[in-house]
Amino acid sequence: MKEKDPRECPACNSRERRLIGEKNGFEIFVCADCSTLYTGHVPAADETENYDEYYSESNLTVPEFVRTRVSEIVSGFSKYRRTGNFLDIGFGAGTVLDIASEQGWKVSGLEVSKPAVDRARMRGFDVFHGGLSDAGYAAGQFDVITSSEILEHLPDPIGDLKEIARILRPGGLFWATTPSARSLSFRLLKLEWSVLSPPEHIQLYSRRGASLMLESAGFSSVKFKTFGINSAEISDHYRSRKGDNQPFNRVEAAYKLNESLTRSPIRKLVKGGLNEALSVLGIGDSLKIYAKTK
Repeated sequence: MKEKDPRECPACNSRERRLIGEKNGFEIFVCADCSTLYTGHVPAADETENYDEYYSESNLTVPEFVRTRVSEIVSGFSKYRRTGNFLDIGFGAGTVLDIASEQGWKVSGLEVSKPAVDRARMRGFDVFHGGLSDAGYAAGQFDVITSSEILEHLPDPIGDLKEIARILRPGGLFWATTPSARSLSFRLLKLEWSVLSPPEHIQLYSRRGASLMLESAGFSSVKFKTFGINSAEISDHYRSRKGDNQPFNRVEAAYKLNESLTRSPIRKLVKGGLNEALSVLGIGDSLKIYAKTK
């Protein structure tokens, strides 16, 4: 489908862009000003992902090494505790809700998937089913808001980020992860990178694009790290070129790689060193965002 009017870059609002190809019926552009990747149009109602069908018992549980890593991340938020209120946007399996609650936070969650919401409510969590603009949270309500792998899905990311800034207290923290448009995986795989996957993901931000977007939404202090690379996908890509067409599962491969790298202190040290190098070079698959309100 081709658009009638050019879509502005969702990160910096520029209309200057370059077409790099088409995937799943969507034209894919790169912003000439900030290098963010984005679809030429926002998915129509009949093109959007059905998130009620996305979650099942198989993906509403996570491996133990994921819980351990989430616990380490949430522990780092303790210095922001004032009201004790914590919000996780797009909570999915509820791992962040679990860990934050165990660490003494008063947790709330927001999710568009009804099965995930129903499961969280059965476990006693205060969660909202729907979009952020409809949740009605109070200004300055939260010390910390987290959002893992959500920003790439949003039709109006700047609008949602303005709402996040509004409901964070002054000096509060927004922590998020989202795929990076400048990753080594994209540079090698281009349109074949599985993370570039409309209508599920409709934009992938560059560090510059994400910075401009967050600042325009009202955040005054923004820091980034890039981390992670799915070497299994890169290897699979080149094997496929040689005729080996075994199906590739991005999430399963990432879990296996991360689990392997957390089995011993030495492997954890190697993983930490690799991530540090990816961050310095700015070529990790994911952006990790630390943004504070004024």
